[in-house]
Amino acid sequence: MAKLEKEKIDKSVKEFYSDVADGNETIKIDSVKLSESIGYSKEDLENIPEEANLGLGCGNPLIDGKPMEGETVLDLGCGKGMDVFNTAKKVGSSGLVIGVDMTPQMIETARKIAKGRKFTNTDFRLGEIEHLPVADNSIDLVISNCVINLSTDKKAVYSEIYRVLKPGGRISIADIVHIKEIPDSVLNNPKMYGTCVAGAGSCEYRENLLKEIGFKNIEVRLKPASKEYVKKWGIDEIPLEEYISSSITVAYKGK
Repeated sequence: MAKLEKEKIDKSVKEFYSDVADGNETIKIDSVKLSESIGYSKEDLENIPEEANLGLGCGNPLIDGKPMEGETVLDLGCGKGMDVFNTAKKVGSSGLVIGVDMTPQMIETARKIAKGRKFTNTDFRLGEIEHLPVADNSIDLVISNCVINLSTDKKAVYSEIYRVLKPGGRISIADIVHIKEIPDSVLNNPKMYGTCVAGAGSCEYRENLLKEIGFKNIEVRLKPASKEYVKKWGIDEIPLEEYISSSITVAYKGK
C-alpha cells in the first residue's frame, strides 16, 4: 500500500497545526458539540476556557485516566491547553499538569490563557513528543488526545512515555485506530495525516508495541468515531466510519 515519505508527513503535520494555531485552518464544526460527542461532560467543558477548545480531539482521556489530587500529569500535544486546564482543576493546587506541544503558537497561546485565567498549577513546554522535555520517572499519568498518530515514530513516543512515567504510573490515550485497511486515496492525502486518520494503526499493532516497550495491563477499547468527528475530518468519496474507530488505551509502567 502506498504511503507518503516521512519527511512529507512531518512537514504536512507541522504546517497543518501551525495553520490551526493561527486560525488559517478552519474547523467547520461546533467545538462544544464535538467535545460532548466524544465524552466531555458539561462540568468538564465548564473547566475549560472556551478559547482553549479547538475541537481537535477524538475522545476524553480523563475518563479512564482519573487524575487525582496532588498528581503530576503530562499531556502530549496539548494544543492551546484544553485537557491541561480540565486536568488542572482535578489535581488541585498540590498537583501539576505539564503540556507539551511542537507548535510555538499553541504554547504561546496556552501560556497566555493560563496567566489570564490565573492557573498556577500548569506548565506549558515547547517540544516534540518523540523527545520529551520531561525528567525521568517524574509523571503519575500521561494523557493524549488524538496526537500520537501524528508521529511517524510511534515507538520513540511510547518509549519516551515509559521513560518519564514513575514506576506504577499509567497512560490514558485517546486516538484513532484502523478497523479496516485504509484506501490509498487517504494514505496519499497529506492532510489526512494531520487529522490522525492516515497515521493510525490497528489495535494489535498498538498492543504489541506497548508490550515490547515494557508496559503492563494493556487495554485498548474501541468506541465508534462520532458523527461529528467523521463529518469534520472525512473525505466525501469515502465512508470513513467503515475504516476507523476511536479508542482509549490504558496501560501501566511496571514497578
